[in-house]
Amino acid sequence: MSTSDPVFLEITLRLVMAVLFGALVGLERSYRGRPAGFRTHTLVCLASSALMLVTVYESQWFSPGAAGRVNIDPTRMAQGIMTGIGFLGAGVIMKEGLSVRGLTTAASIWTTAGIGILVGIGFYLPAGITTALTLGALSALRWIERVMRTETFAEFVVRFVAERALPEPELRALVAQHGFSVASISHRFRRAEAVLEYRMMLRTLRPDDMRRLAEALRAREDIAEFRIAPTGD
Repeated sequence: MSTSDPVFLEITLRLVMAVLFGALVGLERSYRGRPAGFRTHTLVCLASSALMLVTVYESQWFSPGAAGRVNIDPTRMAQGIMTGIGFLGAGVIMKEGLSVRGLTTAASIWTTAGIGILVGIGFYLPAGITTALTLGALSALRWIERVMRTETFAEFVVRFVAERALPEPELRALVAQHGFSVASISHRFRRAEAVLEYRMMLRTLRPDDMRRLAEALRAREDIAEFRIAPTGD
């Protein structure tokens, strides 16, 4: 295969397009400060495209008239790529306390692999549309998430000196005054330290309620310690 061969030029074009589409998605992830960003998405898209070229241009493997050729099903390679990319997606998913981060980046990596497959088989228009829709989902839908009212959850842990501890109904009432409802509650008593601990899962439609609740708790002298930890993806 020479550099002037139309097949060579087509292969080069597909690889370059894979780099371009993968880089576009990766730039958005890098801008958001995600660990799997520009280079990761570019390489995923390029690798997916290159692997698809192996099956699409199977005829180039053999010299003319070579015996023993077999027909290869390109969909098997696509299935293998989409399955194998899972290890990379799993590597960017991190659990921090009760929060899970990296799910969107893992999904974008998986989508980028799909874009690479489309470019590898020469479906430039579907690849371009998929890239545009992916960028729209990552950017435009983020704006929608910011402006729409959604429930916010937080783990609330508060410790009292046992002899001055608030009864559960009064603590529930205090939390409710600041806009929270209690999703669950547990109790813990440590006799050696004479500490009573309440652990709650709170929910609200106003994230600013967490700040107001924290300010109210700091002003109370009967509270030995508290923690409000938002949870989310």
